[in-house]
Amino acid sequence: MPWAFSTVFVDDADVRLIGVEAGGEAIMPGRHAARFAGGTVGVLQGTRSIVLQDEHGNIAPTHSVSAGLDYASVGPEHAWLHDLGRAEYTWVSDTQALDAFQQVARFEGIIPALESSHALAHAATLAASLQRDDVVLVNLSGRGDKDVEIVAQRGMGTDPKTTAGGDDA
Repeated sequence: MPWAFSTVFVDDADVRLIGVEAGGEAIMPGRHAARFAGGTVGVLQGTRSIVLQDEHGNIAPTHSVSAGLDYASVGPEHAWLHDLGRAEYTWVSDTQALDAFQQVARFEGIIPALESSHALAHAATLAASLQRDDVVLVNLSGRGDKDVEIVAQRGMGTDPKTTAGGDDA
């Protein structure tokens, strides 16, 4: 998950913890998977946490370009960190995640997982507001080769001149 924190940083109050969720197509029911942007306390698969659900406790449909983020609940540790105010949570859209995927592949030669691409998209926005000496650490999880077909289907990365690897892609 792009927002899994190292336990080393949880106890360090000087470190700002930010989790990035899947904003999908829009923060509207059924079109995202940003639990902190619309979820409520509930139980899913035996775990009490923040869940996207209706007023009757029925699990709401979710959407994310990333299969790994397309889930109606968030882990209880994230809910706890949120409730403590120790971590903050935001979201980025499918489009922002796909753009970050393409940019990192093109300029860094790394194919990030779409889950991590959400965090990379937010990190790029955040970095613009930071001081030159500030440090941003993004947890990259998994490999993006599993996501290349999804990215291609969405019309991203189809021009060899704008994707990582050039003619070798």
